[in-house]
Amino acid sequence: MVARTSARLGKIGHLAELLGRVPPAEAEIAIAYLSGELPQRQIGVGWRTLQDVPEPRQVATATLAEVDERLTAIKAQVGPGSHAAKKASVAELLGGVTRQEQTFLLRLLHGELRQGALEGVMIEAVAKAAGVPAAEVRRALTVRGWLPAVGAAALAGGVEALRGFTLEVGRPVAPMLAQSAADVAAALAKVGVPAALEWKLDGVRIQVHKSGGTVAVFTRTLDEITSQVPEVIEAALTLPAREAVLDGEAIALRLDGRPEPFQVTAARVASRTDVASARATTPLTAFFFDLLRLDGRDLLDLPGAERFAALEASLPASLLIPRLVTDVPAEGEAFFRDAVRHGHEGVVVKSLAGPYAAGRRGAGWVKVKPRHTLDLVVLAAEWGHGRRQGKLSNLHVGARDPETGGFVMLGKTFKGLTDALLTWQTARFLELAIGPTDSWVVTVRPELVVEVAFDGVQRSPRYPGGMALRFARVLRYRPDKRPDEADTVDTVRALMP
Repeated sequence: MVARTSARLGKIGHLAELLGRVPPAEAEIAIAYLSGELPQRQIGVGWRTLQDVPEPRQVATATLAEVDERLTAIKAQVGPGSHAAKKASVAELLGGVTRQEQTFLLRLLHGELRQGALEGVMIEAVAKAAGVPAAEVRRALTVRGWLPAVGAAALAGGVEALRGFTLEVGRPVAPMLAQSAADVAAALAKVGVPAALEWKLDGVRIQVHKSGGTVAVFTRTLDEITSQVPEVIEAALTLPAREAVLDGEAIALRLDGRPEPFQVTAARVASRTDVASARATTPLTAFFFDLLRLDGRDLLDLPGAERFAALEASLPASLLIPRLVTDVPAEGEAFFRDAVRHGHEGVVVKSLAGPYAAGRRGAGWVKVKPRHTLDLVVLAAEWGHGRRQGKLSNLHVGARDPETGGFVMLGKTFKGLTDALLTWQTARFLELAIGPTDSWVVTVRPELVVEVAFDGVQRSPRYPGGMALRFARVLRYRPDKRPDEADTVDTVRALMP
């Protein structure tokens, strides 16, 4: 019913009605499922595991809690023989639900539950079902970072429960993200002047939580990497603050201070074995640009200028991102060119007045790069020929459509793919394949984000969105980004001449 309803208010009404009928103990699971998410994130099953569906039950008896418990058990099945064990467990799960429930679960597990229950819609639905202002739900989500948990609290305890959410040291929040602009002048016009310009590093986003002598480090996807980044821990332990939550970047620099390619930094951060050796060959440097909590006080709602002043007072200059405050576009352009000369991606232009919009691409931060790039989602790939025979090569890439929750194809590209990348993506695409893999085009679950460079956007009747990228080429995959963080159709449309 939610998927068949196109009107936003209609979707909100249906979702609110559903949430009103869910037992409190299962509310978090319900909100996650209706949003197309699994609390377990991934359970390690692919298209082949879900291919043979047993006969369904005739009467619905399974509860959300039972399904969630089974999915947790399936995720825990690892090691030799785990594929067969997962397949048997999935068959047992699907055999215990009705046909309608099977359809829902299969779409959920395939990552294809696109019914328009986007975060904004679900926030409104939770607010309506719980009888609380949507602003209270958004504020709690800012510091908790997981809407199902926030929604469950709202349904159980109303506004009082929502106000109980505070930024807790040790529990990461979704980072604030940046919009894009073609140049510094356009970015300054968006955020207002004067504004701060900061170097945009091509490293790994980190959120550092310090409490006394304990430090935890998280990525932009909220995965903990503490044991993999000892340099970041040591830097945090030098700070005089008893308690702090910092936002920044970890990056591998060469001896001359220029950055290593992103893949080098990413590989170093991902390394879990022999970290000491990895550190000796590829040391990391931490830079910080925001302070979210300091000695028991949340700073999220403070203006950007006040947050940075607190950061500057708490950290040595060597840990601060290079920064310029100006209201003169020419000065900003010079700062941008200097960042690029040093080998960095560009700059982020930031409002001095705006709060920290956790988990959102707020209007207060605007990134500027020297080339057009987009973070897109791989929708399908074509089998190559000639030197690429036997490899899935030509990528079908798409932008996110906030209205439908789906993706709009913008074109194809096989440029920029190295032999190693071709080998890796072929294996990965076969794991994500939806349907047969022996046809010319292999459709995949939209889970992989790829950064694509291009020369411009042109009108094209060939693709559903009526536009296509000119001379698109792959720069890199972005394992640090989720599909719901990909660039939108509106962002692409704004780049059309």
